[in-house]
Amino acid sequence: MNRKILLIVLIVIFVGYAGWNLSESVTPYVSIAEAEASTGNVQVKGLLDKSVVPQQFDNEFHFVIRDEENGQTMTVKYNGTKPDQFDSAYHVVAIGKYNADDEAFHANKLLIKCPSKYENQKGNS
Repeated sequence: MNRKILLIVLIVIFVGYAGWNLSESVTPYVSIAEAEASTGNVQVKGLLDKSVVPQQFDNEFHFVIRDEENGQTMTVKYNGTKPDQFDSAYHVVAIGKYNADDEAFHANKLLIKCPSKYENQKGNS
């Protein structure tokens, strides 16, 4: 009987620990305004603002995204070099954390969303 109770306790602890770790690794999608108010890691999606020229500084790439809904903009500082597909990007998803000190979103990962080459073929089938 004691072995069964010990086994159940160990399973509950393991499941709780695994669930806690999983919840810590999930980064929700948020708007630019929500990203600026957030204290943790988030994913923020925006249109690439092509009116502001992206710049590379040593190992940090700076660019601006714009919220599709309200037009709000935000500077993104990516820890790395410009991604290969960046020039043809339409949407950019930045994963990281907003820093109020320099009023910029510090991204450690970028997902580049380019217009599909199949978009022009949608009505042709």
